[in-house]
Amino acid sequence: MPSPRRSVEGRPLGVSASSSSSSSPGSPAHGGGGGGSRFEFQSLLSSRATGVDPTCARLRASESPVHRRGSFPLAAAGPSQAPPPPLPEEDRMDLNPSFLGIALRSLLAIDLWLSKKLGVCAGENSSWGSVRPLMKLLEISGHGIPWLLGTLYCLCRSDSWAGREVLMNLLFALLLDLLLVALIKGLVRRRRPAHNQMDMFVTLSVDKYSFPSGHATRAALMSRFILNHLVLAIPLRVLVVLWAFVLGLSRVMLGRHNVTDVVFGFFLGYMQYSIVDYCWLSPHNAPVLFLLWSQR
Repeated sequence: MPSPRRSVEGRPLGVSASSSSSSSPGSPAHGGGGGGSRFEFQSLLSSRATGVDPTCARLRASESPVHRRGSFPLAAAGPSQAPPPPLPEEDRMDLNPSFLGIALRSLLAIDLWLSKKLGVCAGENSSWGSVRPLMKLLEISGHGIPWLLGTLYCLCRSDSWAGREVLMNLLFALLLDLLLVALIKGLVRRRRPAHNQMDMFVTLSVDKYSFPSGHATRAALMSRFILNHLVLAIPLRVLVVLWAFVLGLSRVMLGRHNVTDVVFGFFLGYMQYSIVDYCWLSPHNAPVLFLLWSQR
């Protein structure tokens, strides 16, 4: 008798439903396990047909972004975004300003506000506009050209060695003042206040800048020079100091300078006299200079 045809699983094709239901629960054909066995069998057949390992296929399916809870397949599929580059050093300093930077900005704001408040003679329509001609006359008294011309005239008319020595050093002080002020103005290049009127007396190219005040430096330099080398009565000495102070104040009232320009100008003029006193010219250390001048 020929053996019955068997299926691929090794069971006869004509097995009845009753024999399937009477099998043990652990058998592959039991209850709900029959569908899982058939699925695995079909997966095995398809994997053999395509040449893909079913285990790897299931792992790839489980690792797919679609099967992850709360995942976005488009965002995960794309390249990972690089972290933002760190801020440069200067930007970090702007975001975290130092105490010195805050103090300087506050001082600058106070300087601009105070200079605008004190500029009461900046124009004819200002609150003290009627005093403006007097302030402009005081401005000429502190200009460098009248001081240079007056020193040269007195030096030519002087007939004593002591007078020539003092006047020679006064000329040296004035030239040093013009040189230092022009150099600092060219380096700093701070613009004059916005309410200033450019109607100054004999201006040069560097005079469009504000820091420091040349009149303030010259006032401090000349007042200290006069007080140290001229014998004056006490009222005249007070008048010299008052002239220097009022000249510096007039620069702010006319709108020519800010307050800090004048304050630094006073300091610079005071230090300029110290330089002149240290480098004092005399017939002993500069005999050629005095000899050439005496022959004239």
